[in-house]
Amino acid sequence: MEALRQDDPRRFGRFTALARFDEGASAVRYVARDLASGESALITAARPELAAVPVFSRRFQAEARTAERLAGGWVAPPLDPGDTAETPADEAEPLWTAAGYVPALPLAEAISIAGPLPERALRILGAGIAEILSRVHAAGSVLQGLAPGTVLLAADGPRLTAFGPLGAAASAEARPGGQLSVRLGYLTPEQIEGKEVSAASDLFVLGLLLAYAATGTTPFTEGPAEEATRRIAEDEPELDAVPEELRELIANCLAKDPDQRPTAGTVAAELALEGAAGLARGGWLPEPLAAAVADQEARVLALEVPEEGEATAEAEETDAPPAPEDARPADPRTLREPEDARTAPEPEDARPVDAPALRKPADVAAPSGDADPGKGRIGEDRGTTRFLNTGPRPPQNDRPTTQLALPHELTAPRAPDALPAAPPAQPAAPLALPAGPVAPQQPGHTHGGPAPYPAAALPAGPAGPGGPGGGPMVSLPLPPAPAPAPDPAASRRTLLTIAAAAVGGLIVGGGSVAALGSGGTAEATDDKPAPKPRRTLPGQAPEPRWIYAHPASESSPLTTALWQDKLLVVTSESQASAVDLRTGKRLWQRADGAKGQAALAAGADLVFVASPTEFLWLSPKNGKVVHRVRYTEAFEDLPGLTVGRLAGSSGPVIWFTGSHTVVEKAPKPKKGKKRGKDKEVVEAYFFAYDIVQRKELWRTSVPAGRAPGTPAYRVVAERSADVLVRQDAASLTAAEVKKAKGKGSVRSFDQKTGKLLWAKQYGAASLEAATTGDEDGALYAAVGQDLQAFEADSTKPLWRVEGSEDSWFGTPLIAGPLIHTTERSRLVGAVERESGRLVWRRSTEVPGTGPAPSLTLSGSEKTLIAADAVQVTVFAAADGERLWKFQDIGSADPKGETVRASYRALAFGETVVVQRDRSFYAFPVA
Repeated sequence: MEALRQDDPRRFGRFTALARFDEGASAVRYVARDLASGESALITAARPELAAVPVFSRRFQAEARTAERLAGGWVAPPLDPGDTAETPADEAEPLWTAAGYVPALPLAEAISIAGPLPERALRILGAGIAEILSRVHAAGSVLQGLAPGTVLLAADGPRLTAFGPLGAAASAEARPGGQLSVRLGYLTPEQIEGKEVSAASDLFVLGLLLAYAATGTTPFTEGPAEEATRRIAEDEPELDAVPEELRELIANCLAKDPDQRPTAGTVAAELALEGAAGLARGGWLPEPLAAAVADQEARVLALEVPEEGEATAEAEETDAPPAPEDARPADPRTLREPEDARTAPEPEDARPVDAPALRKPADVAAPSGDADPGKGRIGEDRGTTRFLNTGPRPPQNDRPTTQLALPHELTAPRAPDALPAAPPAQPAAPLALPAGPVAPQQPGHTHGGPAPYPAAALPAGPAGPGGPGGGPMVSLPLPPAPAPAPDPAASRRTLLTIAAAAVGGLIVGGGSVAALGSGGTAEATDDKPAPKPRRTLPGQAPEPRWIYAHPASESSPLTTALWQDKLLVVTSESQASAVDLRTGKRLWQRADGAKGQAALAAGADLVFVASPTEFLWLSPKNGKVVHRVRYTEAFEDLPGLTVGRLAGSSGPVIWFTGSHTVVEKAPKPKKGKKRGKDKEVVEAYFFAYDIVQRKELWRTSVPAGRAPGTPAYRVVAERSADVLVRQDAASLTAAEVKKAKGKGSVRSFDQKTGKLLWAKQYGAASLEAATTGDEDGALYAAVGQDLQAFEADSTKPLWRVEGSEDSWFGTPLIAGPLIHTTERSRLVGAVERESGRLVWRRSTEVPGTGPAPSLTLSGSEKTLIAADAVQVTVFAAADGERLWKFQDIGSADPKGETVRASYRALAFGETVVVQRDRSFYAFPVA
């Protein structure tokens, strides 16, 4: 779940939206409540851009009617919406349905949490879904709504949430001309052969789902992607890991010949003769899943009603639930769908009059692999659709369930024997499809370890599912749904186009089918170290050791820093304060430190803070000012000195820039001429200062920056003889920008004297290019879309790492033999420092592009933390294994402002402190 966004509706008839439940390709689901009766509901609201497409509207309503007819048992009953508001004439009618809210987990998420289901749970799951299918088939209809994301696991049994291809769509988008593109994830042998879709098709997909639930993978995974269609149509499924008692039944469901598959009623009886409900009495979910469902229910009960028109947080957008890769066609051919397909009546305006130009296989560029097997396996995310091991893989989602932090006001201390928090329900993101059955979970997983049982994948393009750059599209027949009286003029002839290594897609449009297919903390109350948190569910952020809330009565934090791994020092407009890193309890606050810069250690006993007017040395025990050096006194020969931000520090030495204004007198005029006017000129300097000895080491004159005149420097490397510095482009004068001709430069200053040694440009690195260096004389800079290494002294290029398309690298992080990389496309990775060989590359799975995540390493350098404006993503530094994600959903106060600050991470020892504006969370890390 996540907080409502600013553009989310607040009312749906009698229901008030409380939070986003999850997000699919065609709709967004909300948790809502009737404030009068207290009744909770799950609202499914069609995306406005899709609801405006007439054919989508009709299909959505038809599938809603199917849900109404199936209500009861394992289908949540619809709720009376009550009086709805009138829609303005210039706006499309909103499409939404309301059903009773039932705490439950999507099947894919459940597998990621607890691994394959035990036999009894498999029987209950299969029997429950088969009972629903039996009712659908009895009416002569075909469901085609099964997928790992549409089947939910509730405390008393399974639930089905999709009742047609729109509900089960992996992606959907409106296209010009009133068209609708929908991508599906499953194909059956008869669909590949162009035959009609029948009740037996639902049984084939049920077999796939049960095999997936039993093994954590799908039964046609092994083999090259280009042969996926052949494997589905011809190969026998791999079912060795399926419990022996169920193997034969699942194999029968996966029979190539539809006539050889059992009926839904037969499957239900063989799995649970007493019925799914009878077999599920007394509980059926493994303990981790039961805990996760209970936690979700508690979270929903704790939701408060937001004030209308306000959003409480930014939230991560995720992709629709994945689908098995082996259910995708891979054999190019064009087939026709029989006219007498045995399906329920179809809306006449959704029947094709003609089949306009279809997207042909030749029109689709096949993904090209660029992984070099000879250089080792590289987990690389390119935002492109890839299959199996043919090249760079899609984002390697380890099924992390993004931790949505409850507001700290609602967080209570956890009892030592309390169950771990369960992940909130949310749409599944694209997952890597394993090449074979996944090995059983190994012991020793730490907090927030990745799911050892990844689900099947539905690749997506860089713009998300269905967006530009998506994989080749396959057009599938859209199963008809009950609708108004038919139009005799409509034709039912459609084309089924199969593209190589493709995902299912539909294009529907124009009324016909164009181509079917408070200062306190949560638990910090004393000075004792917090107990070690309990192990969490895989992929979920571990329990924080403590949570600290910066008081709302004070101004927001300006800077944060760690002092000697003992204090978290926070500065704001009004004061500096310190928080105990063991307990999360505030120790002191001091107004003298207002507007101060990041705190540093001045020896072992003092906290150094640079304020706008003076240097301060504070006691770490109580914040008392021990020493004070005003700039007017320390630099009395520079009256009016303005000190800029710190450029860097090393041990007791800090480097910073400063400037002051002097009056330059006009030259003496020539005889008979008037004296000219005096001018005010800005003089700027680069300083080195020892904060232990409290004395200036050196200063050197540098060009003044853009008004008000202090240039902003950043130390990119410290070497034995010099320090390498870059100036922020924003502080360059117009004349400097013009002279640079678009290229940035690095300056070298002598360590002992501050003398400027040289200034150099590196390749085509721009003024804004992220740059860093090491002590060995190498410099690493973003050059265009790539990351390039240079010899710092000679500017000789050493190696280049190719970046992702339409992106660029952020500031890399050096760690021993590796350099950790970060990109605007939200990719994080590691390359060998000496050769530039790519070791691994993973996506944070934050959709779209934005500033490159900032990187932090844990004290042991075993864990890499990537923080951006949307979330914190944690990886294993050695191999890029994605461990967990974290999001702070913001304040629960409906009148509170929306938090838009980016996340920051500060690491010490085995802890990382994650900050977002006023909230601080201390998480354990390796």
